[in-house]
Amino acid sequence: MIELEGVPELIDPVMVAAFEGWNDAGDAASTAVAHLDREWKGEVFAALDAEDYYDFQVNRPTVWMDAGVRKITWPTTRLSVVRVGGDKPRDLVLVRGIEPSMRWRSFCNELLGFAHELGVELVVILGALLGDTPHTRPVPISGTTSDSDLAQRMDLEETKYEGPTGIVGILQEACTHAGVPAVSLWAAVPHYVSQPPNPKATLALLNRLEDLIDVRIPLGELPEDARAWQVGVDQLAAEDSEVAEYVQTLEEARDTAELPEASGEAIAREFERYLRRRDGGGSPPPGGHATADGSDSASYLRDNPGGGRTKPQRPPKPETDAEPEAGPDSDDEDSSEE
Repeated sequence: MIELEGVPELIDPVMVAAFEGWNDAGDAASTAVAHLDREWKGEVFAALDAEDYYDFQVNRPTVWMDAGVRKITWPTTRLSVVRVGGDKPRDLVLVRGIEPSMRWRSFCNELLGFAHELGVELVVILGALLGDTPHTRPVPISGTTSDSDLAQRMDLEETKYEGPTGIVGILQEACTHAGVPAVSLWAAVPHYVSQPPNPKATLALLNRLEDLIDVRIPLGELPEDARAWQVGVDQLAAEDSEVAEYVQTLEEARDTAELPEASGEAIAREFERYLRRRDGGGSPPPGGHATADGSDSASYLRDNPGGGRTKPQRPPKPETDAEPEAGPDSDDEDSSEE
């Protein structure tokens, strides 16, 4: 353990965590935590020892120059704290790092040690998976927990997933066994355009987090970035008729399903968010990837190493007996908490 600035005394702290890697399609989850850290000017107070948890041939350190002196940044997981101002201030403990290569149980126990020492009241773990969801529709967000009482109290799904899991699922179970309330929020990223960044998915995660912990999150340029991202994907998909046809198939399947975005509770949440932003005025003071079935997947629209974008590759035709696309109301979304 590396103590950087000591452990601060916190007000009603909530721990928000995200990890790059298998649980972070489109880098949507890690970017969300990075956004919180940047907007509220987080102060790092601790980092886990990289030697204990990372294979440096998998996650290599980087060398950089600082005033003519060569320095090394090691891949690790860092903890920072931000103070959310307002009438009822509270602190967020932000955990941002890379999915560890080894010793996952020790990794989780070390994070839980911080949670206990800081008096954390709730752990929220952000993740993103690849799913059969169209980029033209609202990003499906599913909230899951292993605690049946917490699920009922916070309007979440009780996880019933069985299959391969990542550090998000392991940390959530570790929290449950330690008696620490824990929730996972998952964004479904279109599998045919999975390369980062995905500001639309990041924005959806932050909106759901805002509702969950009842704080107003400054969004900065994210809404505009999300709109620009969708326009860009529209243009790429339009270059290939089969890709466009496939997206239309996903849209039709999504539109015929019961959308949580159209539910009374979702509309009420959106109205409450509007009121919160209106009353809050300006910004507050500073203060490979998982899929719905647990497998790995690659993107169809991908970066061109030589610069720019390549023409979208043609995705396979959807089978008539295929699993329903990932979404908060589908059976597949039960798996998204892992």
